[in-house]
Amino acid sequence: MPAFLQRPPKTFPSEHFFNRDLSLLQFQRRVLSNAAETSIPLLERLRFLCIVSSNLDEFFEIRVAGLKEQRRQGVTRPGIDGIPIEDLLEQISAEVHSLVARQYALLNHEILPALAKEGIVFLRRNEWNEAQRRWIEEYFRTQVQPLLTPIGLDPAHPFPRVLNKSLNFAIELEGTDAFGRASGRAIVQAPRALPRVIRLPKEVSEHPYTFVFLSAVIHEHVDLLFHGMEIKGCYQFRVTRNSDLFLDEEEIKDLRDTLKEELQHRHFGDAVRLEVAENCSEQMAQFLLEHFHLTPKDLYRVPGIVNLVRLMSIPDLVDRPDLKYRPFQPRIPRELSRPLDIFRVLRRQDVLLHHPYESFEPVINFLKVAADDPNVMAIKMTVYRTGTDSVLMEHLIRAAQRGKEVTVVLELMARFDEEANIQWANRLHDAGAHVVYGIFGFKTHAKLLMIVRREEGKLRRYCHLGTGNYHPRTSRLYTDFGLMTADEVIGQDVSEIFDSITGLGKPGKLHHLWQAPFALHENVLAHIRAEAEAARAGRKGRIIAKMNALLEPEVIEALYEASQAGVEIDLIVRGACALRPGVSGLSERIRVRSIVGRFLEHHRIFHFHADGEQKVYLSSADWMERNFFRRVEVAVPVLDPKLKRRVIKEGLRIYLLDNAQAWELDVDGRYRLKHARRQRRAAQEILLQELAKTV
Repeated sequence: MPAFLQRPPKTFPSEHFFNRDLSLLQFQRRVLSNAAETSIPLLERLRFLCIVSSNLDEFFEIRVAGLKEQRRQGVTRPGIDGIPIEDLLEQISAEVHSLVARQYALLNHEILPALAKEGIVFLRRNEWNEAQRRWIEEYFRTQVQPLLTPIGLDPAHPFPRVLNKSLNFAIELEGTDAFGRASGRAIVQAPRALPRVIRLPKEVSEHPYTFVFLSAVIHEHVDLLFHGMEIKGCYQFRVTRNSDLFLDEEEIKDLRDTLKEELQHRHFGDAVRLEVAENCSEQMAQFLLEHFHLTPKDLYRVPGIVNLVRLMSIPDLVDRPDLKYRPFQPRIPRELSRPLDIFRVLRRQDVLLHHPYESFEPVINFLKVAADDPNVMAIKMTVYRTGTDSVLMEHLIRAAQRGKEVTVVLELMARFDEEANIQWANRLHDAGAHVVYGIFGFKTHAKLLMIVRREEGKLRRYCHLGTGNYHPRTSRLYTDFGLMTADEVIGQDVSEIFDSITGLGKPGKLHHLWQAPFALHENVLAHIRAEAEAARAGRKGRIIAKMNALLEPEVIEALYEASQAGVEIDLIVRGACALRPGVSGLSERIRVRSIVGRFLEHHRIFHFHADGEQKVYLSSADWMERNFFRRVEVAVPVLDPKLKRRVIKEGLRIYLLDNAQAWELDVDGRYRLKHARRQRRAAQEILLQELAKTV
């Protein structure tokens, strides 16, 4: 890290902070609560259950893996919360075991029975009738068995390499085979190409929708893989591995090529969790633990399939609109609803887009028009996540093919999107675009799009700055703001940021934008402290901020000081929060809430009273150390008074009035759901009614 970015270490009282990882697990509890909420459509409850499993996978792949790696390296120093690593791993294990037990109880005792009453049935092996058995056996013989490779474990057949999160079976055998071998154990791996959930055809189904699990199909016919042997036990198991990538800057010559090589090893990182079927024998469980170098605390016995994420496809396979959220049509803002010249609109006014209630289509159209407009000279864009199938990337490729100067800052290190981003990098490069991969050691997380157009002999910049990714699919699932503007000063700032990323040199002076890792942290601190100074002087001090995570200790301490000075502070933090609200003499004027609803709350908004000026910033950054110091991030002010009022109303005040999906954090670290005493107010539902069209 450059010397001017290095910060002297600071220490703060550990009792001022909650632990990040335990706070993340509290967030999973809140998500899981939606799976238990009977007012939520049934198939959506199932989806929430699956989301928790997906989130826990990543939690183990990254967070738990990182803690175990620190322990392996002999790091014992606790984090800012003061919890030693070994104690933290113990607490995580206990909390996740409790969480998983609740998850399967909901699945087995509430959701699956409720689905069965609606004609959506998941058959166990002992529930198959004769016709179903015949069909399933034929399916196994023709569609499954040819792809299976049973591995008997002996000196000539070592334990096979087990892919991260793959479905496997550990088999206990008795007897000897044709070669006289009697190892007693075997492994069968389910090919990734096979669907994990199989729908039975109508002719053998007794219900509108009848499904069986691949695990049950293999289990039922595993004896066909071991002729003449007696099957004493067949147990599903699944291993979660360390999936973080480790790259040495000094060894890298081409980040794209190095990353492609490293991705090949991701599936075989160190094991961090072992999931087995509930009926797995103690001997087999111990054998698997020893093989993967895990301890009993890393073992999770589950009463059902070992990967609930596989159920995520069910809502899309079942045509029951009455069991899903009511569909809606995102609105096109009035100023863009007619086929007008978008550049003329932006010269006249800024445009604010509030996703998913308002459509992402204007952003796509913005880029499409730019690609086709002969007056557009250049397009510059940052890409963090965009998906494997992106119309935005296709427009960039077309623009480059048409001879425009296209520059794409493509973040190859966007976790779990690396492979897709490498593929886009290759296509963009082949089309003639300038593709850069940001700055090694500093992920480019800012959401910036700049179009340079020749008008009346001069060049003019048009920009889009957002809180979310350039990802059309997630724009229907995540709440985000996007600001489209032709403001000259903002355009100059955006241009300066692109130059600093693609070129070399010290950071230039920005006029409106706050950029990490250079000025975002100090500006956030300065504005918090300004509110504190106003309160000490007897003026009004007020802060409202919304983000995904609040963890950076210096910002938290500044918020404590502001609270003690008399500043009223409301924080809307979706996920992990290290700040302790409501502590007498420390944070009694700070309130923290988390909204968990139909959409993933994703916008970052910073609002400071500023002696009545009402400063409002939209940002790509959470208040975390990585966002302030190890990423390229941006916060942009909302300058138009009308749009500023919209952001305050739609992004903050509606959420502070939510009494249906809001969880309030107490001084002890527990979240409690707000219950409507009179009129029910759910922020997301209100915004759907006000901004979108239900269909």
